[in-house]
Amino acid sequence: VEAVHLSHKEGAPYNLIALDIMMPGMNGTEALRKIREIEEVLSIAPGEGVKIIMTTSLGDGKSIMASFKDQCDGYLVKPIEKVKLLKYLQEFQLM
Repeated sequence: VEAVHLSHKEGAPYNLIALDIMMPGMNGTEALRKIREIEEVLSIAPGEGVKIIMTTSLGDGKSIMASFKDQCDGYLVKPIEKVKLLKYLQEFQLM
């Protein structure tokens, strides 16, 4: 989250972030919310900020829906299939 804040401060924001839901300290869902809060403060409209893909072993509907509610742009269940990741990258116009 701090790296995202600094990237905006330096004028070089990230294009893509992959977040695991289960991380020590701050989980990916909390990080997602804080990143979107940073963008809101900077007047970045929803959908116009960094693309965030949740990468996790949690494939249940509740986790998936909660992540999209918190404004993730994609969701990949581990093990990550290369084809699905490439599809997101094309959709986000990052390749």
